[in-house]
Amino acid sequence: MKRSESVLRELLFQAVELKNFGFSQLELSKKLGLSLSIINSVIKRLESMGAVIISPQGFKIVDSVKILYYWSSLRNLDKDIVFMIRIDSSVSNIEKLMPGGALFTAFTAYKLKYNDVPSDYSSVFIYADDKTLDVIKSRISKLKTSVGNPNFFVLKFDPLLTIYKSIPSSQVFVDLWNIKGWQAKEFFNALTKRMNLSEAN
Repeated sequence: MKRSESVLRELLFQAVELKNFGFSQLELSKKLGLSLSIINSVIKRLESMGAVIISPQGFKIVDSVKILYYWSSLRNLDKDIVFMIRIDSSVSNIEKLMPGGALFTAFTAYKLKYNDVPSDYSSVFIYADDKTLDVIKSRISKLKTSVGNPNFFVLKFDPLLTIYKSIPSSQVFVDLWNIKGWQAKEFFNALTKRMNLSEAN
């Protein structure tokens, strides 16, 4: 995932989940450990589409929905896949196999966040670093697997995800947006309603 996307995620986390709409570029730079040039580049792009208003004191989000869909269009989920395989087991069993370092997204993240599912689902997506992936490979080596028609996907871990207590809704949103199939569409539509985007700033 590009560093600029981490900026978009933080803005959306603050606006959608914490209802905080005012920021300074310096604050974002310090929190995310990114250069001011990266922050300013993102903010200028958002200003050009009318999603933020820049002032001498900083900037304010005025259209978080526009930012969310902008990020969705930028996200390249396939490029972040570092491991995928078909595990001959149910999704619930696959989920139980995951070590503590694995961070669920997409279908499982929705289920864990809302204790509900809008439909059945048949694949599991996680973020994991190299060490966690090694543990996972060791665990699934005891199961029947194949390379065709994968149902388990490991995405490159973004260290900045660790600043959140749980995966932000906006991250799940853009990940679901970029997954093919009717199941992803069902979950995406359900998440859109859960996030009350019609009422978002």
